[in-house]
Amino acid sequence: MQKKFYITTTLPYVNAAPHIGFALEIIQADSIARYKRMAGYDVFFNTGTDEHGIKVYRKAREEGKDTQKYVDEYAAKFDDLKKALNLSYDSFIRTTDVNHVKAAQEFWKRCFKAGDIYKKKYKTKYCVGCEAEKTESELINDCCSVHPNLKIEVIEEENYFFRLSKYQKKLADFYEKNPGFVIPSFRFNEIKNFIKNGLEDFSISRLKEKMPWGIPAPDDEKHVMYVWFDALVNYISALGWPDNAENFRKYWPAVQLAGKDNLRFQSLVWQAMLMSAGVPPSRRIVIHGFITSGGQKMSKSLGNVVNPYDVVAKYGADALRYYLTREITPFEDGDFTYEKFEEAYTANLANGLGNLVARSLAMAEKMQVESGKWKVESGNYKIQIPNPKSQTISKTSWKKYEEVINNYKLNEAMNEIWKFISACDEYIEENKPWKLEGNEKEEAIYNLLESLRHIAWMLRPFMPETSDKIFSQLFADEKERAVELSKVLNEAQKWGGMKIGAKIKKGAVLFPRLKV
Repeated sequence: MQKKFYITTTLPYVNAAPHIGFALEIIQADSIARYKRMAGYDVFFNTGTDEHGIKVYRKAREEGKDTQKYVDEYAAKFDDLKKALNLSYDSFIRTTDVNHVKAAQEFWKRCFKAGDIYKKKYKTKYCVGCEAEKTESELINDCCSVHPNLKIEVIEEENYFFRLSKYQKKLADFYEKNPGFVIPSFRFNEIKNFIKNGLEDFSISRLKEKMPWGIPAPDDEKHVMYVWFDALVNYISALGWPDNAENFRKYWPAVQLAGKDNLRFQSLVWQAMLMSAGVPPSRRIVIHGFITSGGQKMSKSLGNVVNPYDVVAKYGADALRYYLTREITPFEDGDFTYEKFEEAYTANLANGLGNLVARSLAMAEKMQVESGKWKVESGNYKIQIPNPKSQTISKTSWKKYEEVINNYKLNEAMNEIWKFISACDEYIEENKPWKLEGNEKEEAIYNLLESLRHIAWMLRPFMPETSDKIFSQLFADEKERAVELSKVLNEAQKWGGMKIGAKIKKGAVLFPRLKV
């Protein structure tokens, strides 16, 4: 039976256009999903938009728009990322979808039946930017540390509450039994230390007369659900829960990617909610950092917000995918400036990968013209890729590549590819194929082409368009290329893939040099 794998991003709020921080998360998820498909998994990849809550409601009113029309407009901007960033997600769920609304209400009912939802009056400090309650210890000068420009609001009303305190020991036991549940480990330690201080019940509704934009609470027309309670249910409603039990059992539990500001909601609150509703916990929570610009937090007031559509329009989707998967470490904060981006583009894409492909294919194409045929057949030569003395580096590259991707260390997987690229450059300089004759020349060029075939496979999850372009030049014949691209990972790793009669055709430059 084919192995199953479910991966999901968080759902970004639709109170603003997509920014590079979410592009980081969804490209990370897409790369993992593509790798798992390449490894033979049946993958379900989910993303979408979070469309309820006071922040969205106020933004729509500020712009003088009907709230539903407002969220329709912004949801489309996020869904358009699929084409712009060359994404492969299977599901784009919106929290205003009828099926999601139904699932969220059913989830509420199950938690209520478990005795975990009750009503009480309370007073709390609330950050609209985070859509979350804040304790005094989380505030700096009476402001949220994440949204220092937003005034903390005081909410005082009667709401429904979720009995989070009931699940303190169950969560602690679950963490103990699942030591790799949160990645990286220092984030897991953070959440384990957090629950030691005790968990407090939290509000899960808002009065409809004050904030009407939300999913109606079951059996109480005066309340709507708190946005986080509603939104988290998307991870299972995307699978058709509760109606499509077969699809739910097929893919759940999920690997969930999220930013560090989501740590508590994903690894603690959501897991307690699942326990309450009688649903199995998530498979794993993978937490990434923020993207800064020149060391500063991105904000409209500073004018340093980076729009992913702008980057793609100028440099291409794969250039951005490269930067976000290699130059940004997956678990720490990373920095993006156009200067840093262009330096990486020039050094590693134009002068690195692009130059290697162009040089190797030019030599191969020229040799075919001179000899009139391609004489090299799989197995004719001892494959020495890319080290002329042994296969060690190439085999090690694949082994390390798989190991780090399976541990979500995408930058390290990309580093393995670029080590391979550097080794190929060294091979060219040491062997100087253009000075060789006869079989020695053919063998050297064959080794380079076979190396490019493996590099193209390794690039496939991260830079799919570039991978396709390399394959199209290595296998100019469409039928031959189709056979090559149908292979899964274990087949892709086999050496000696270039066949007799293979037509090599040098194509356009992969990454044009930037104009000064």
